[in-house]
Parts: sequence; structure tokens; C-alpha cells
Amino acid sequence: MLKGLGGLGGLGDMAKMMQAAQEMQGKVAELQESFNTINVVGEAGAGLVTATCSAAGDLKALDINPSIFDPTQKEVVEDLILAAIKDAQKKAADRKQQEMKRLYESLGLPADMKLPI
Repeated sequence: MLKGLGGLGGLGDMAKMMQAAQEMQGKVAELQESFNTINVVGEAGAGLVTATCSAAGDLKALDINPSIFDPTQKEVVEDLILAAIKDAQKKAADRKQQEMKRLYESLGLPADMKLPI
């Protein structure tokens, strides 16, 4: 009755593929959750302004050295704050990409593979 389909042997392979996909999905979910706890620090003005972001890209902290609080330098301070935040966000995105690459490689997938996550 199922001779034309090669018997049931192919269903075992499908089950293995489904199990592997579920394991991968679980590992990706764990990694995405860890992005909330991995922090990176960006800086500007040789460290006068630092911004801390999670690998998920959320701004967690901002530290400004009080020595730059000069009312005549308002625009400079604003620029340094923005630069520090942008630096932290770039580092967060880079870290996220590194972690995903490491996960893909551990699963035997191409490091540059794009998954819908």
C-alpha cells in the first residue's frame, strides 16, 4: 500500500529533522533571552561619556563625567551623549551577531545563515 512511498523509513528521518528543528528553536530562544543580560559599553570623548546597552539594544545606563558640565558646552555634551549611545548600540548589535554566529556554528549551520528570528 505504501510501496510507492518507499515504505515508512522516510518518516523516521522526518521525525529526526523535526526534533533537530525543535532543539534549534529552543537554543535560539535561550540565546535571544540572554541578549537581555549581556551588556556592552560604548563611549565618547575618551570615556567622558559612557553608555551601557544590552545586546538586545536597550539602553541600560548612561554615565557622564561631571567635568564636562559647562553651560557653554551644551551642544558638545549632547553630541558626546549621542555618540556614546550609538557606539553602545553598535557594539550590542555586533555582540548579538557574534552570539548568533557561534550558535549557528555549534548547530552545524552556515555562520551567515539568515533565520527569521
